[in-house]
Amino acid sequence: MSQKTILVIDDSATIRRLVDSTLSPAGYRVVLTANAEDGVREAGALQPDMILLDHQLPGTTGFEVCQSLLASAETKSIPVVVSSTLRKKAYAEYTDLANVVDMLPKPYSGELLTTTVSNALSTGTLIVESQSQGTAVPEVIGELDNADLEGTFAAISLREVLDFLNNGSKTGVLEVELDNCRVWYYVNDGRLQAVTSTGTDPSRITGTLPDSLADLAPVLNLTVGGRLCSELDGLVELLDRKVLDPRLLRKLLRHQAAMLTRECFVGKPKQFRFQAGRLAPPLFRKLPLDISLAALLVEGASRCDEGELPDPAGRLLYVRRVIRGQNLDRAGLSPNHMKLLGTLSEPIGVADLARRLAWEPAEVRRVLHGLCLADLVQTQNRGSQSFVIALDNDAAGLRMLRAAIEAEPERYTGKVVRDRLALQLLLRRSQPDVLILPLTSDADRELALGLRVQFEEKSPGTRWVGIVDGPADTADLPFECDALLERPFGADEALKALDTACADAGQPDASDNELAAVAGAAN
Repeated sequence: MSQKTILVIDDSATIRRLVDSTLSPAGYRVVLTANAEDGVREAGALQPDMILLDHQLPGTTGFEVCQSLLASAETKSIPVVVSSTLRKKAYAEYTDLANVVDMLPKPYSGELLTTTVSNALSTGTLIVESQSQGTAVPEVIGELDNADLEGTFAAISLREVLDFLNNGSKTGVLEVELDNCRVWYYVNDGRLQAVTSTGTDPSRITGTLPDSLADLAPVLNLTVGGRLCSELDGLVELLDRKVLDPRLLRKLLRHQAAMLTRECFVGKPKQFRFQAGRLAPPLFRKLPLDISLAALLVEGASRCDEGELPDPAGRLLYVRRVIRGQNLDRAGLSPNHMKLLGTLSEPIGVADLARRLAWEPAEVRRVLHGLCLADLVQTQNRGSQSFVIALDNDAAGLRMLRAAIEAEPERYTGKVVRDRLALQLLLRRSQPDVLILPLTSDADRELALGLRVQFEEKSPGTRWVGIVDGPADTADLPFECDALLERPFGADEALKALDTACADAGQPDASDNELAAVAGAAN
């Protein structure tokens, strides 16, 4: 059967959970809203096959919602089933509304809910038998399963909850509620086995599928939300008959899990419930992901839209983060991802990291974004701090240069070296915003000119400060410097030269060079 969409408009969290847990396993796509305003907006956007509407809503009634739906050409034909504890008192109000096809009295069982929805979808009109008058009664017959762990995300993050389940080797299902959908994480011994959802439009995931999985896009209509429906049993049978390639299907389920997890981490999850001991449906037990949270977030970042990536100008530094109690599970991360993570012992920008790993900057950005979502990596904003590398074989000059850099720690940071080998090693690992070099001998000028040619291509924004013995040296400069230092100089003179060089750039901004490097690498 084609998946039908049911929009629920009910301010009772208990009712929303009952409807979701009853209709989703039956193969319906369930979208949940808690007030009239959100419900009317979602009705216009989703065009659901049916609306299950509560009679009593905050600040309004179901009658007024039905009138709003009838007033719009987009929503006037959507069948509505009204539910209330007031029974006949409420039913009388809806007799003249064309879009109301049935009434569902509260309290109701899951079986009655399923039957009423099925009849409303198949016939469009039903007449509910008269029932005795009732007022304040319980909304739900029977008790829902109690959660072993539940709460809101006001004081705890989803990452911390999943870390707790991983570190404790828990088995069960974690239900995460977002605005209009729910995401279900099935874990076994703490390791993620499957991720499904109710209320999520599968097209949001199919649009991100790689070409190798494009032919399996229709399968996502079943695996995203149909947790226990008969179509999933059919997929298991096809696997048993070796009609479906289990490797491709597992990749599809991993992609699904990655994109759903990304939605949870970039969205605003509200609350969670964990039920211990509950296993994943048969299909997901047959093809378990056995993967870590970090791997899912990195994969989600690798497939998301370019506009969703942070730091487009390369203005951030990235460094590995260590959190007490954080799980160490890295299952599913590739050796290259682990190599990148191991490189982040000191803060580094995207461009420098891309050169060090010989990766494309765009790929580095995506992996870093995923690792940041997993809290394995944190960012630092360098702001106006410039990174300085200085070379001088004069001991007094070295001391003055070091003192100048340390005198303004909020504006300058850097390294001072006394030989060319150390300089070359440092330039392999770091990209300076300001480079200070002696220009007193032919060998000095040759080195400086070679570096200038190299930097003009990969980092044209680098500022240059030359060290000379006197005015006579300025006639033989291999290129025009942004500032000059004349020996002997003190820390104040060195600092003034730095200020002059950076002032020519507009402001001492370390990110400008990295932005140019990213743009050059992309071109």
